[in-house]
Amino acid sequence: MSKTDTAVKNTLNAPRRRWNATDLGLIAVFAALVAGSALVPGLAVNGFGVPITFQTLAVMLTGLVLGPGRGFAAVGLYVLLGLAGLPIFSQGRSGLGILAGPSAGYIIAFPIAAGIVGWLATVVIRRTIKARALWFFLAATVTSVVVVHSLGILGIALNTKATLGQAFLSDLVFYPGDIIKNILAAVIAVALHRAFPDILVRRVKRSLPQPANA
Repeated sequence: MSKTDTAVKNTLNAPRRRWNATDLGLIAVFAALVAGSALVPGLAVNGFGVPITFQTLAVMLTGLVLGPGRGFAAVGLYVLLGLAGLPIFSQGRSGLGILAGPSAGYIIAFPIAAGIVGWLATVVIRRTIKARALWFFLAATVTSVVVVHSLGILGIALNTKATLGQAFLSDLVFYPGDIIKNILAAVIAVALHRAFPDILVRRVKRSLPQPANA
């Protein structure tokens, strides 16, 4: 049997990693972090009443630190609790009624964004050692633009009488703040990975195919 065949066989036969108590604890902690970031008073400069908050910072940080699965779970837990009635959305709002408001697209986008930026973080960890903060920033920025802003614009257009063009223009006000928040998320994530490599870095490295003997 060749080394390639052996490596593939070992990868396929490797047991799937299950979440342990530490993983569940991290999911709960980061869900609370996102909730806390939403409770900080936001600046309502958007013409449709969507405030500027620290939520996108917390969402991107969650994905960058926890990776795709746990990042999605943490932010998804936050969203589910808010929809269930806990007043943990921005401005203390809660309930399913939020899905009929202008913020609906952003809220729906949050778990998706955490999962995607978490996956990109694992790619960065596998392939780079230097300038990880820069790559994390780029990953967060691309995810923010493609996922959060796109779904946010769509939500504004669907739940108000605005056109897509009007919704797009109203969304532009969030970009300067998002750039700053993505920089902070990237820097904090790199610092956390250095201090606590077991959270994601070593997990990603253990998942890499190991060389096998013939």
